[in-house]
Amino acid sequence: MINHPLAKAIFWSSAALICLFLVLPSLVVIPMSFNGSETLRFPPSNLSLIWYRAYFGRPAWTDATLHSFEIAVSVTVLATTIGTLAALGLVRGRVPFRRLVTILLLAPIVVPTIVSAVGMYGMLAPIGLVGTIPGVVVAHTVLALPFVIINVSAVLQRMDRQIEQAARSLGASSLRTFWLVTLPMISTGIAAGAVFAFITSFDEVVVALFISGVDAATLPVQMWSGLLFEINPIVASVSTMLIALSLVAMLMFASLRRRSS
Repeated sequence: MINHPLAKAIFWSSAALICLFLVLPSLVVIPMSFNGSETLRFPPSNLSLIWYRAYFGRPAWTDATLHSFEIAVSVTVLATTIGTLAALGLVRGRVPFRRLVTILLLAPIVVPTIVSAVGMYGMLAPIGLVGTIPGVVVAHTVLALPFVIINVSAVLQRMDRQIEQAARSLGASSLRTFWLVTLPMISTGIAAGAVFAFITSFDEVVVALFISGVDAATLPVQMWSGLLFEINPIVASVSTMLIALSLVAMLMFASLRRRSS
């Protein structure tokens, strides 16, 4: 505990400066998105919604957004289902070489994304999935899976197994016990993992650059192309909308954490 007034002041001032340093770039993007000129400028010379209208009026941007939502929803369903089953197996099952299996399942978190992208390209290209939405879904599912496993495993480890044993002793089958007892009790961990899976897929750009191609370009890939070939404030307007989406996801996650507690 920090009790000295000067130490407290230094601590909180340092924390505020660090938070400001982390948040300031995102806050700067918001007014830039309302700039009426054709260049990225801060502060904006005049306020306008022209670049938001331009975003909705350009098929390349709207199609990329639809691709991102389609891919992210598919990844959320797949990663949540597979990750929940994997967590149940790792925590409750008798898995040979459990530690090794856990390391392999969580490896996408620690392996550099560019390495994962090259490896996934090498695996998906021979079977014709590069440049397709299913290919991006498969690649993003691999990246999102560890977040679901971590969240569900944490809830399972805190769960009181005597409740399940009580249900079994009263005649419930294994499947009925899971459906009526276990699943409701781990639902907050599953939901938190699903939120992380959606965000991971929707914001991912490196693997998508390798896998998506032209026909399955996601919104982050379109933003990358917009910055690379034409620097205009559409990127800032899209970034502002993504910030709003991230805030909603963070609020959902905070609500789930409170419910879990």
